[in-house]
Amino acid sequence: MRDGKFSFRAAHHQDAETVFNITKASIAGLGEASYSRDQIANWMGERTPAFYEELIAKGRMTVCEHEGLVVGFVDAEPGEVTRLFLLPEAAGVGLGRRLLEIGIARARMGHSGPIRLEATINAEGFYQKCGFRSVGRDFFSHGLGGEPIEIVRMEL
Repeated sequence: MRDGKFSFRAAHHQDAETVFNITKASIAGLGEASYSRDQIANWMGERTPAFYEELIAKGRMTVCEHEGLVVGFVDAEPGEVTRLFLLPEAAGVGLGRRLLEIGIARARMGHSGPIRLEATINAEGFYQKCGFRSVGRDFFSHGLGGEPIEIVRMEL
């Protein structure tokens, strides 16, 4: 994936299972240094691909493709980037930053204040490099969760 040939498009309802699987793979592959095995195993709680179908239906999710395969996604609402996940093998090539830029632009639509997000502990440094500042610690608040997941509240 180092060739940088990525394309971006609005998520379609048929992407729900892929987005669900990307989230699971990202958590397992990128979160293991910051979270316990139990937290990772129970992170998704009762979520299923149907959870992501509902998010996609809101029309705010963008996916990234590489060679025809979805490898990451970002979701945002006015004032907040709510989700940004990519496959572990897609990390480190600038894709996260590009997805974040899309998420920020979407979060700015209809919103003039600071842009917020809840970062996983392992992603705090990435978001700081992208201009966000840490404003506190909390627990993940979006969607159906399992084990409590500590996050860092951040603002741009």
